[in-house]
Amino acid sequence: MFYEQRMTVPETPTDLRSEYETDLAAIVDRRGADTVAERTNVDRETLEALLEGESPTLSLEEAAEIRALEEGEPDAETIVTMACEHLLLGMSSAVLDVETVESYLEIDLDAKEVQQKIERRTPMSFEEYVHIQHVIVDRMP
Repeated sequence: MFYEQRMTVPETPTDLRSEYETDLAAIVDRRGADTVAERTNVDRETLEALLEGESPTLSLEEAAEIRALEEGEPDAETIVTMACEHLLLGMSSAVLDVETVESYLEIDLDAKEVQQKIERRTPMSFEEYVHIQHVIVDRMP
């Protein structure tokens, strides 16, 4: 689950995202795209793309809404909070600052944007989350 504290990551952010999308697609498959579309803010086309193995545009909140549909999972807001808190914990464990995270990112975010996203002051896409998480966990001792 993407919101849990990770100690290892696959070789690339793309591999990490694929792992998470497989998990999200399984939830959509079990619940049905129509039901998931009704119970979340994710449109049916995006859900169908997940089911087809594509990497559709999702926000961190939308991914959390899908994850929250599983039995025994926290609500979406708690999932987002936990995900961002684990990023901050990972940065502490790896002794990273936002400038260092920025320097390793394969996407275009500056240090200020990284900080704002982790602190939830600006929206974060699921793609951004995966890339930030990958940088942090990959540099943990």
